[in-house]
Amino acid sequence: MAAGEEESREYLRRHRLPELLHRLGALLLFHRPERPREFLIQVLERVKAGRRAEGEYPFLMDEANLDAMFSLLDVLGQGYIRPAQYREGAPT
Repeated sequence: MAAGEEESREYLRRHRLPELLHRLGALLLFHRPERPREFLIQVLERVKAGRRAEGEYPFLMDEANLDAMFSLLDVLGQGYIRPAQYREGAPT
């Protein structure tokens, strides 16, 4: 691998750019805004504010989504799930 390519990979890894771009793409597809560029600018402003602890980091799922997913695994309504249930529901 060429030195320039290795430096580029290190730059991407250090700044976690693949993860950011993946998240931005997922948010675009999830929300499908009419004005995608303005939407991305707003999301990046929220990321910036979240890193300064001035706001929340923009997540794809909210608490209601997580509660719904948990209730699918907690069919008896016990308020907890067993490790085996977690492993079955966790992505691999």
